Amino acid sequence: MIKAALEYINGLKAPSIESYGGGTYSDKPLYQMKRPDFPTLEMNTLESVVRYLKGIDDEREQFGEPTPTIIHIESERCVTLKDIANIAEGKRDCMVLATAEVPRFNYGDFYDAESFNIALQSKFLDTEDKATILQVVGNLKEDAVRTMTDDGVSQVTAVRTGVATVADVKVPNPVTLRPFRTFIEVDQPESRFIFRMREGGRCAIFEADGGAWKLAAKKNIYNYLKEQLDKEVESGAVVLIL
Repeated sequence: MIKAALEYINGLKAPSIESYGGGTYSDKPLYQMKRPDFPTLEMNTLESVVRYLKGIDDEREQFGEPTPTIIHIESERCVTLKDIANIAEGKRDCMVLATAEVPRFNYGDFYDAESFNIALQSKFLDTEDKATILQVVGNLKEDAVRTMTDDGVSQVTAVRTGVATVADVKVPNPVTLRPFRTFIEVDQPESRFIFRMREGGRCAIFEADGGAWKLAAKKNIYNYLKEQLDKEVESGAVVLIL
């Protein structure tokens, strides 16, 4: 009992810390005080990200954390806000996760003419090639499958040109389209697609730019955030990373 009392009294003493040979030593175990973890906020627009950043400056100063915030444009559909690395805990806290909500379209899958027509009108911005494709698809003749020709690159199919007249029309290929594929606040990048048709008038488009549109979308996001957060970026309070 006396031994336990002496150990308790000894434990009340402040630890003795010494440096020797490039190392730091203590005669008592030391425990790191961890900062509380806050849940990541999930958002769907870049506007929400901007409003959040503009509203937390006072709060961060209150907690003694006027450190820069990193905006990482991880992809054309994902932007994260992170603290400068917490070296002591070996991690980087993610404060906000913004994910773009974009309409779904299965590139490379063949749709019936009606479904393809609706998808093209509702999920793609207007371009000259979009109008041409809609004209072809919307006027397909019932027996177009029997008159369709294909040289491997372009296709020719029969379309109605009037109440009782039919004409052969060359299907455009490749085509330039602008699908909704990134945050709505920025310009939707246009890119090249291969447009193909099958028997029964089934239609599909295939991506043909090697994914270059993704880099264009990320640059559009970068430019939008830089413009909206110009003062914060210039002062160093915000760091933008592609």
